[in-house]
Amino acid sequence: MMIRSALFAPFAALLLALPAQAEIIPLSTISDYLNGMSTAATEFTQINADGSISTGTIKIKRPGRMRFEYAPPEAALVLASAGQVAIFDAKSNQPPEQYPLSRTPLNLILSPVVDLTRARMVVGHAEVDGTTRVTVQDPDHPEYGAMELVFTDQPLQLRQWVITDDLGSQTTVILGNLTATADFPSSTFSITAELQQRE
Repeated sequence: MMIRSALFAPFAALLLALPAQAEIIPLSTISDYLNGMSTAATEFTQINADGSISTGTIKIKRPGRMRFEYAPPEAALVLASAGQVAIFDAKSNQPPEQYPLSRTPLNLILSPVVDLTRARMVVGHAEVDGTTRVTVQDPDHPEYGAMELVFTDQPLQLRQWVITDDLGSQTTVILGNLTATADFPSSTFSITAELQQRE
Protein backbone atom coordinates (compact mmCIF):
# COMPACT_ATOMS: atom_id res chain seq x y z
CA MET A 1 0.00 0.00 0.00
CA MET A 2 1.49 3.32 -1.07
CA ILE A 3 0.40 5.18 2.06
CA ARG A 4 1.98 2.55 4.27
CA SER A 5 5.27 2.86 2.39
CA ALA A 6 5.14 6.62 2.86
CA LEU A 7 5.16 6.11 6.62
CA PHE A 8 7.94 3.57 6.77
CA ALA A 9 10.48 5.07 4.35
CA PRO A 10 12.99 8.11 4.38
CA PHE A 11 12.16 10.87 1.88
CA ALA A 12 14.15 11.83 -1.28
CA ALA A 13 13.31 15.45 -1.95
CA LEU A 14 12.68 17.25 -5.17
CA LEU A 15 14.96 20.16 -5.93
CA LEU A 16 13.55 23.56 -5.06
CA ALA A 17 14.17 26.50 -7.36
CA LEU A 18 16.17 28.48 -4.83
CA PRO A 19 19.56 30.18 -4.98
CA ALA A 20 22.56 28.01 -4.26
CA GLN A 21 25.20 28.52 -1.58
CA ALA A 22 22.82 29.40 1.22
CA GLU A 23 24.21 28.96 4.70
CA ILE A 24 23.45 25.66 6.36
CA ILE A 25 20.92 25.96 9.19
CA PRO A 26 22.33 24.67 12.51
CA LEU A 27 20.75 21.57 14.01
CA SER A 28 20.02 23.42 17.26
CA THR A 29 18.05 26.07 15.33
CA ILE A 30 16.03 23.41 13.51
CA SER A 31 15.34 21.62 16.81
CA ASP A 32 14.04 24.87 18.31
CA TYR A 33 11.82 25.42 15.27
CA LEU A 34 10.27 21.96 15.48
CA ASN A 35 9.81 22.19 19.25
CA GLY A 36 8.11 25.56 18.79
CA MET A 37 5.57 24.10 16.37
CA SER A 38 2.35 23.46 18.27
CA THR A 39 -0.53 23.32 15.79
CA ALA A 40 -0.10 23.74 12.04
CA ALA A 41 -1.74 22.83 8.75
CA THR A 42 -1.08 22.94 5.02
CA GLU A 43 -1.75 21.18 1.73
CA PHE A 44 0.65 18.50 0.52
CA THR A 45 1.63 16.69 -2.66
CA GLN A 46 2.95 13.16 -2.29
CA ILE A 47 5.11 11.51 -4.93
CA ASN A 48 4.87 7.78 -4.43
CA ALA A 49 7.56 5.21 -5.10
CA ASP A 50 5.89 4.16 -8.36
CA GLY A 51 5.80 7.74 -9.64
CA SER A 52 2.10 8.29 -9.00
CA ILE A 53 0.99 11.48 -7.26
CA SER A 54 -1.43 11.97 -4.37
CA THR A 55 -2.61 15.24 -2.83
CA GLY A 56 -4.38 16.26 0.33
CA THR A 57 -4.15 18.24 3.54
CA ILE A 58 -2.09 17.68 6.64
CA LYS A 59 -2.79 18.82 10.21
CA ILE A 60 -0.21 18.64 12.98
CA LYS A 61 -0.54 18.98 16.71
CA ARG A 62 2.64 18.35 18.58
CA PRO A 63 3.47 16.27 20.42
CA GLY A 64 2.34 13.04 18.87
CA ARG A 65 -0.57 13.93 16.58
CA MET A 66 -0.87 14.22 12.82
CA ARG A 67 -3.71 13.85 10.30
CA PHE A 68 -3.26 13.18 6.56
CA GLU A 69 -6.46 13.54 4.54
CA TYR A 70 -5.97 12.30 0.98
CA ALA A 71 -8.06 13.82 -1.80
CA PRO A 72 -10.13 11.63 -4.16
CA PRO A 73 -9.73 9.25 -5.82
CA GLU A 74 -7.58 7.93 -2.98
CA ALA A 75 -9.70 9.47 -0.21
CA ALA A 76 -7.67 7.66 2.44
CA LEU A 77 -6.99 8.92 5.95
CA VAL A 78 -3.91 8.48 8.13
CA LEU A 79 -4.06 9.39 11.81
CA ALA A 80 -1.24 9.52 14.32
CA SER A 81 -2.27 9.82 17.96
CA ALA A 82 -2.07 8.04 21.32
CA GLY A 83 1.19 6.41 20.25
CA GLN A 84 -0.37 4.73 17.20
CA VAL A 85 -0.60 5.31 13.46
CA ALA A 86 -3.84 4.16 11.81
CA ILE A 87 -4.35 3.93 8.05
CA PHE A 88 -8.00 4.06 6.97
CA ASP A 89 -8.63 2.81 3.43
CA ALA A 90 -11.75 4.45 2.00
CA LYS A 91 -12.16 1.55 -0.43
CA SER A 92 -12.25 -1.12 2.28
CA ASN A 93 -14.69 -2.05 5.03
CA GLN A 94 -11.88 -3.62 7.04
CA PRO A 95 -10.52 -2.06 10.25
CA PRO A 96 -7.57 0.28 9.72
CA GLU A 97 -4.01 -0.97 9.66
CA GLN A 98 -2.33 0.17 12.88
CA TYR A 99 1.33 0.47 13.87
CA PRO A 100 3.16 1.90 16.88
CA LEU A 101 4.14 5.51 16.12
CA SER A 102 7.53 4.75 17.66
CA ARG A 103 8.25 2.37 14.77
CA THR A 104 7.82 5.06 12.09
CA PRO A 105 10.10 7.97 11.14
CA LEU A 106 7.22 10.37 11.91
CA ASN A 107 7.95 9.79 15.59
CA LEU A 108 11.20 11.71 15.17
CA ILE A 109 9.38 15.01 14.54
CA LEU A 110 6.30 14.34 16.66
CA SER A 111 8.16 13.43 19.86
CA PRO A 112 7.64 15.77 22.84
CA VAL A 113 11.21 17.05 22.59
CA VAL A 114 13.10 17.08 19.30
CA ASP A 115 16.88 17.13 19.80
CA LEU A 116 18.71 16.77 16.52
CA THR A 117 22.03 17.06 18.33
CA ARG A 118 21.36 13.70 20.02
CA ALA A 119 24.12 11.21 19.31
CA ARG A 120 23.63 9.15 16.15
CA MET A 121 20.19 10.62 15.41
CA VAL A 122 21.31 12.74 12.46
CA VAL A 123 23.06 10.80 9.71
CA GLY A 124 23.12 13.63 7.16
CA HIS A 125 23.24 17.44 7.40
CA ALA A 126 23.98 19.46 4.27
CA GLU A 127 23.16 22.54 2.23
CA VAL A 128 21.78 21.59 -1.18
CA ASP A 129 20.52 24.09 -3.75
CA GLY A 130 19.60 26.71 -1.19
CA THR A 131 18.00 24.29 1.25
CA THR A 132 19.21 22.59 4.42
CA ARG A 133 18.62 18.85 4.38
CA VAL A 134 18.71 16.79 7.53
CA THR A 135 18.47 13.00 7.45
CA VAL A 136 17.35 11.51 10.75
CA GLN A 137 16.80 8.02 12.10
CA ASP A 138 16.09 6.40 15.44
CA PRO A 139 19.62 5.77 16.74
CA ASP A 140 18.43 2.71 18.60
CA HIS A 141 16.41 1.29 15.70
CA PRO A 142 17.80 2.38 12.32
CA GLU A 143 15.80 -0.46 10.78
CA TYR A 144 12.64 1.61 11.33
CA GLY A 145 13.66 3.83 8.42
CA ALA A 146 15.03 7.31 7.97
CA MET A 147 13.50 10.65 7.15
CA GLU A 148 15.15 13.42 5.14
CA LEU A 149 13.76 16.80 6.18
CA VAL A 150 14.15 19.77 3.83
CA PHE A 151 14.14 23.30 5.23
CA THR A 152 14.28 26.78 3.77
CA ASP A 153 15.49 29.82 5.70
CA GLN A 154 14.26 33.39 6.20
CA PRO A 155 11.81 32.40 7.50
CA LEU A 156 12.80 28.92 8.63
CA GLN A 157 10.20 26.46 7.39
CA LEU A 158 9.84 22.74 6.80
CA ARG A 159 9.19 22.33 3.07
CA GLN A 160 9.26 18.62 2.40
CA TRP A 161 10.38 15.25 3.61
CA VAL A 162 11.45 12.01 2.01
CA ILE A 163 10.91 8.58 3.56
CA THR A 164 12.91 5.54 2.39
CA ASP A 165 11.91 2.02 3.33
CA ASP A 166 14.16 -0.96 3.99
CA LEU A 167 13.97 -1.93 0.31
CA GLY A 168 15.16 1.49 -0.84
CA SER A 169 11.77 2.74 -2.09
CA GLN A 170 11.29 6.44 -1.54
CA THR A 171 8.21 8.58 -1.04
CA THR A 172 8.36 12.37 -1.13
CA VAL A 173 5.90 14.69 0.60
CA ILE A 174 6.04 18.32 -0.54
CA LEU A 175 4.41 20.79 1.83
CA GLY A 176 2.72 24.10 1.14
CA ASN A 177 3.22 26.97 3.58
CA LEU A 178 3.08 25.24 6.95
CA THR A 179 1.22 27.86 8.97
CA ALA A 180 0.28 27.96 12.63
CA THR A 181 -3.43 27.49 13.32
CA ALA A 182 -5.85 27.68 16.20
CA ASP A 183 -6.23 24.51 18.22
CA PHE A 184 -8.05 21.58 16.62
CA PRO A 185 -10.98 19.69 18.17
CA SER A 186 -9.76 16.61 20.01
CA SER A 187 -11.68 14.38 17.58
CA THR A 188 -9.47 15.58 14.70
CA PHE A 189 -6.75 13.12 15.67
CA SER A 190 -8.79 10.49 17.53
CA ILE A 191 -8.51 7.01 16.04
CA THR A 192 -11.36 5.84 18.30
CA ALA A 193 -13.66 8.67 17.18
CA GLU A 194 -12.91 7.92 13.53
CA LEU A 195 -13.71 4.23 14.04
CA GLN A 196 -17.03 5.11 15.69
CA GLN A 197 -17.93 7.52 12.91
CA ARG A 198 -17.39 4.80 10.30
CA GLU A 199 -19.53 2.19 12.03
